[in-house]
Amino acid sequence: MIKKEMIAMLLAGGQGSRLGVLTAKVAKPAVAFGGKYRIIDFPLSNCINSGIDTVGVLTQYQPLRLNSHIGIGIPWDLDRNVGGVTILPPYEKSTNSEWYTGTANAIYQNLDYMESFNPDYVLILSGDHIYKMDYEVMLDYHKEHNADVTIAAMPVPLEEASRFGIVVADEEGHINDFQEKPKEPRSNLASMGIYIFSWPVLKDALVKMSDEPSCDFGKHVIPYCHENGKRLFAYEYNGYWKDVGTLGSYWEANMELIDLIPEFNLYEEFWKIYTNSSILPPQYISDQAVVERSIISNGSEIYGEVRNSVIGAGVVIGKGTVVRDSIIMKDTVIGENGVIDKSIIAENVRIGDHVTLGIGSDVPNKEKPAIYSFGLVTIGENSVIPSNVQIGKNTAISGVTEAEDYPNGVLESGETLIKAGERV
Repeated sequence: MIKKEMIAMLLAGGQGSRLGVLTAKVAKPAVAFGGKYRIIDFPLSNCINSGIDTVGVLTQYQPLRLNSHIGIGIPWDLDRNVGGVTILPPYEKSTNSEWYTGTANAIYQNLDYMESFNPDYVLILSGDHIYKMDYEVMLDYHKEHNADVTIAAMPVPLEEASRFGIVVADEEGHINDFQEKPKEPRSNLASMGIYIFSWPVLKDALVKMSDEPSCDFGKHVIPYCHENGKRLFAYEYNGYWKDVGTLGSYWEANMELIDLIPEFNLYEEFWKIYTNSSILPPQYISDQAVVERSIISNGSEIYGEVRNSVIGAGVVIGKGTVVRDSIIMKDTVIGENGVIDKSIIAENVRIGDHVTLGIGSDVPNKEKPAIYSFGLVTIGENSVIPSNVQIGKNTAISGVTEAEDYPNGVLESGETLIKAGERV
């Protein structure tokens, strides 16, 4: 029988609706990050750097790009005969069939997969966080404390604590209480959604809680373990960790990569981030181009100005165009004499000449003010923006648009332009 000390289960099925048009056709973990990476590259790289060679990736929403990106796991050295990486979508069963309805329900539906490796420990991960962590150190902590469940946690400002699952622990790290998004938090130690379970404890909890609708770790499984006297410990993490679940945090995390001394360093030799990269020619920067404090990926052609921005692979920026404080994803082409300010432009977008993004005042978005905010312009993949238009702040555009979609050549701040047939 196969025997693995610890296997990882990576939850990558979320829609990521708070990223708006960026996730209309792609799962959040497959969204581009830092020019050449995708968000899921970070937990996958953490696994192989931590010596974990068996990873189940649970997919559900728009999995096509995620599946093709992961493939058989070659870039992460996860193409193994025993273990390696396995894509785990929901599937039809003889008695009943259902989608993954919660984080714990998704893991429960894959009990047979986990059982086949006879693990001592199971690591539960989320596919949409940017961080570097040695899970082996966390496992050592779990063993040292003879824990049944170890929750990775990090200090957050107390005023933000109600957004997270909060753990209340003593000086030894023993968890006395667990509060799921409390109105009045008793601690500022937030759960990172990273758990190590001793396998018998996880299996028992999943089976016992299997009838709970939308069974979730934070709401159901962790409280069940706590109520049943299991040993729960908090593993405090003090490194860089970012949940890039909103457009603001996603934009911020990308911008932090180009700080003069970046808090999150992609260039460390001893903890590499691996990805599935296309074979591309080198970047080309013309003699008239200006590039200042930016990441420019392979295959890009820069004829204009790029300042404080992250440019993906195969992007073309036309002559006379100025790009500032923006994220431009792969294979996007921007015409000449435009201005791109504080924008997130998804993959394979076409923008005409004399286009200005990010004009006007910071008016809240009319349709989805909680999503399209932070003063950003957000453009979904495969969109087309015609020449000679101006687009305001807190706007979202998706689809092939034409000049008549812009009254007097302007999309005012706070407006949303989604063409017919697009699902967002």
